[in-house]
Amino acid sequence: MAGRSLSETIAFIQKLDQARNPEEVCTLLLTITRRFGVERILAGLIPAPGADRQTQLSHVVMNAWPEEWARRYFSHGYLFRDPTIEQVQCATTSFLWSELEPKYRSDSAARRIMAEAGEFKLREGYTIPLVTLEGEVAGFSLAGECLEIAPEEKPMLSLVATYALGRALPLRQSPKRRVTSLSPRERQALQWAAEGLSDGDISDKMGISEHGVDKHMRSARSKLGAASRTHAVAEALRQSLIL
Repeated sequence: MAGRSLSETIAFIQKLDQARNPEEVCTLLLTITRRFGVERILAGLIPAPGADRQTQLSHVVMNAWPEEWARRYFSHGYLFRDPTIEQVQCATTSFLWSELEPKYRSDSAARRIMAEAGEFKLREGYTIPLVTLEGEVAGFSLAGECLEIAPEEKPMLSLVATYALGRALPLRQSPKRRVTSLSPRERQALQWAAEGLSDGDISDKMGISEHGVDKHMRSARSKLGAASRTHAVAEALRQSLIL
């Protein structure tokens, strides 16, 4: 059985390599997770506390959540009161949503969020905390009305979720934007970042402070609709803004 499970996982990863966009990654992932009762998927990077709605949405990488629930969730600022997001930021192992109930039992806002999720057939969930190479925290949630995930299946789900997120990140497109206009300094900062330089090294190259480098990088990320420095570099390369 172990050999069969491994071969199925390898075959799935090979299929993911052929995905052309995050939506296809989601569809493929659902084909192997539906047997656990999974009907919906949401994955993304966790933005800084207090981030506005647009920034929160820009951090979403894979979205197969009910549209009405996603709209309510982000417009009401549920992200920073969601007990699953709080757990993602401090946990290193995956968890079932039901395992969090004792922790948020006395938090009326958290209880309301989980109850409203249930109204959209997201009664049970399984979330996998992930960390990018840049140290950014990400959450990968699988949900449905009734999940049945055996303990021995959890490592496989963590593996495919990690690979799926890694595959989906560079496939994202800038939202409805054909050409991005970057300033010469923004291009320069991105070019040095593409070559693997740190903020300190880039500041030396550009003759400005590290704060100045960070300012240029944040501006470039905003213009490119990128959730991270890596994503910004990848998008700039895709648009031939840097070499």
